Amino acid sequence: MPLFDAFRFDGKRVLAVGGATGMGAAAAELAVDAGAEVVVMDRAEVAMAGVTAIGVDLASQPSIDAAVDECGGPVHALLACAGVADGTPGIERINFVGHRHLINRMLDAGMLGDGAAIGFISSSAGLGWETNLEELSEVLAVSDFDEAAAWFVEHRKADYFHTKQAVCAYVATQAYPLLRRGIRINAICPGPTVTPLAEANRELWLTFGADYRSDAGVEASTPMEQAYPLLFLCSDAAAYVTGVTLVSDAGFMSSGITGAYPEATGAANFLMGRW
Repeated sequence: MPLFDAFRFDGKRVLAVGGATGMGAAAAELAVDAGAEVVVMDRAEVAMAGVTAIGVDLASQPSIDAAVDECGGPVHALLACAGVADGTPGIERINFVGHRHLINRMLDAGMLGDGAAIGFISSSAGLGWETNLEELSEVLAVSDFDEAAAWFVEHRKADYFHTKQAVCAYVATQAYPLLRRGIRINAICPGPTVTPLAEANRELWLTFGADYRSDAGVEASTPMEQAYPLLFLCSDAAAYVTGVTLVSDAGFMSSGITGAYPEATGAANFLMGRW
């Protein structure tokens, strides 16, 4: 395959869940530019031209089932981009349980076949999941939609931090069984990114690591800067990459863990579960 063809999606069908705004919209736009036929699922209105729009509420199992049936197959790349912040009712369903159910429905229907790829948007807040893997394994083992959602609530884990950790643990644990079916799964873990969600919670999301970015001479990332690695992980160029949670935070976590930027050490240790 010619070098640059491996990065393209000509003749492929891409599904962007949560693709109406933010990083999901950027990924859907990039997939269109890369030659894909793109389907966007979202609860919000999809204003993007050149895509097929399907309504979905990830907090509702019947809504997911109907959306999957409407989408049909095949799907060569599934971009799981939807996510909400703390305080949103059903956050555990939207950030994790709903995505997992959608994937399982598509697998059962044969919509994701040999050569397909799944790409999640997790978060740097999901790092350190390894420390909590024993507990996270409990909810990963619960296949029922409502029971899995109830687990998060009952264990007081229905928040942004723990749902993103669940995403990272899910990606790691599914690498082997999905690879046996010819399917790859990865995630990106962005740092602060200028999306509508982040803008609505600016003091929490966009001030995090601001001193590091200022000293390094960079800004908070744009949605498109996160879409690039997400699409790469789902492209043929990443054919031997699976089970990876790629940290796309301009080096903040690495600099904190290693002490290269001492001011970030406390935050990095907290996120990695070292406190």
